[in-house]
Amino acid sequence: MCVPGRSASSPGCLRRSPGCGRVHRRRARRRDIPAKATAILAALRSAQLGQPEAVTAAYAVTARSLIAVITVLNEQVKTLQGQVEAVFGRHPDAEIYLSQPGLGPILGARVLGEFGDDPHRYASGKARKNYAATSPLTRASGKKKILAARFIRNDRLTDALMAQAFTALSTSAGARALYDAERARGTEHNPALRKVANRLVGILHGCLKTRTLYNEATAWPHRENRLAA
Repeated sequence: MCVPGRSASSPGCLRRSPGCGRVHRRRARRRDIPAKATAILAALRSAQLGQPEAVTAAYAVTARSLIAVITVLNEQVKTLQGQVEAVFGRHPDAEIYLSQPGLGPILGARVLGEFGDDPHRYASGKARKNYAATSPLTRASGKKKILAARFIRNDRLTDALMAQAFTALSTSAGARALYDAERARGTEHNPALRKVANRLVGILHGCLKTRTLYNEATAWPHRENRLAA
């Protein structure tokens, strides 16, 4: 027996019979889908209710003005981008920042600007992570321990580091392995990405402290060994 509204292969079709397919075809013809589609297209292409001529003209002027503003903004963004790349490239830490996975001239300059370039500002990698708000905030009550994201933070820096971590997933095997491991444990996307960002901040701190460029094998020794095995 064929249940209405179900195909012959669906669970609702209790018995597959030649007549079942014919029933569905007849119903499809009754719906007359091609004719309805033609009618809908004709209705959409027909004249619609419009605004008074003065209002239409005002909207046209507004649209042209916005397009002109966006065009100028795009030109200025390109000019500013060139200036940032030129100035950032002359900074003594630029080469170290650019060696990090997920950081280019613009995002690297943003991270450098938010972290600052004082070599003694952060006593340890942990201090830098805490300032970046990538390290979790631990709350303990009795036998319970909760790890939460830090809400009091430098949003511009945190956003830049999360963007770096997301880009690093496709450029760093170690970052990808850490993210996949967290996701396999049931961690949601943002917390897993934050953990990658936290690790990258620690790597950046070590590179700046030792004045060395990023090296994938040195940055992720345990995960490199695991991937090689």
